Amino acid sequence: MKFVVLGYYDPKKFESLPDSERNQMFDDAFAYDDELRAAGHFLGGPALDPNIASTVRAKNGKVTVTDGPYAETKEQIGGILFLEARDLAHAVELMSKHPAVKLGFSTFEIRAEGDMSEIQKASKKRRAAKD
Repeated sequence: MKFVVLGYYDPKKFESLPDSERNQMFDDAFAYDDELRAAGHFLGGPALDPNIASTVRAKNGKVTVTDGPYAETKEQIGGILFLEARDLAHAVELMSKHPAVKLGFSTFEIRAEGDMSEIQKASKKRRAAKD
C-alpha cells in the first residue's frame, strides 16, 4: 500500500538548534531514509523550500495568489515522503522510528494514496463523448 507522508517542522525550533545537533539530526534522518530504501519502503520524496511558495485559491469567483505557504500554525510543511507499507499501522510504525520524531523535531501526517482510477476512466469516457 502506498502512503504520502507530510513532514512538518517548526522553523524557529530548527533555527535555534546548534549546528552540531542540526547536522546530527540530518545525518540520522538520512541514515533512516537509507534503511527504509533498503527495505523497499522509501519510494522517494523531496524536501520543500520554505522561501519559494505561493497559495492559489478562488475567492469571490476570482483566482487569488498569496505569497508563501498558508499556515496558521507554528509548524510548516518541510518535505514529502512516498512510503510503501503493508497498511496504515505499518506506516505509522515505520515513521514513529524516524529520528526527527524521536527528537521531537517533526510531526508526520500519513495519508494513504487514493485510487482515482475509476473516476479517471469515467471522466475520460465523458470527455470522449463530448468530442
